[in-house]
Amino acid sequence: MSTPTAASLTSEAVEPHLQGRFGKPYLYERECESTQLLLLGSGLSEGAVGVTDHQTRGRGRLGRPWVEPSGTSVLASVLLQPPPERNAPELSLVAAVAVAQVIDQTTGLTSQIKWPNDVMLNRRKVAGILAELSDRTVVLGIGVNVNQTTEELPAETPKPATALRIETGQEWPRAPLLAAILLELERRYDDWQRLHTNR
Repeated sequence: MSTPTAASLTSEAVEPHLQGRFGKPYLYERECESTQLLLLGSGLSEGAVGVTDHQTRGRGRLGRPWVEPSGTSVLASVLLQPPPERNAPELSLVAAVAVAQVIDQTTGLTSQIKWPNDVMLNRRKVAGILAELSDRTVVLGIGVNVNQTTEELPAETPKPATALRIETGQEWPRAPLLAAILLELERRYDDWQRLHTNR
């Protein structure tokens, strides 16, 4: 029987957990350069998601590298097409709030958001958001450290890193976690659009 760490984020593993419109279509690569590149310029519809178990050239804000052992993190990008009059850079914070909410609900811990795009647990970075705009399309990259051990996290980073496993003492199945993040992001994104519509 596979462990939560070994369990994949294939469509077969994740799609049974999907409840909203985000995640359709669902693109999965066992390994890729970056999930952002699965969606940028793809021409896919809003809600498309690109997912991998390992990025060979993952990156965060300001071009910083995102490094993780294969099969330990949630690594996903979501394609959004907000109306042109909306303030698209706000979506980094929208996504950070969604990820923080799911982490809190899943673990029972209380996370913090370090503006504009980091989610922290005990003052250590557990998740990050990368938003890229191209031709009125926003691709939101989401990276969550889930089942890494202390030894598997990079030692020298601008912010100390942690993982859900380190903070809780247990491993977590990644497929339902990703599905919960997509659903919460969808809800927060819809709320964000309604808020702007009502201004």
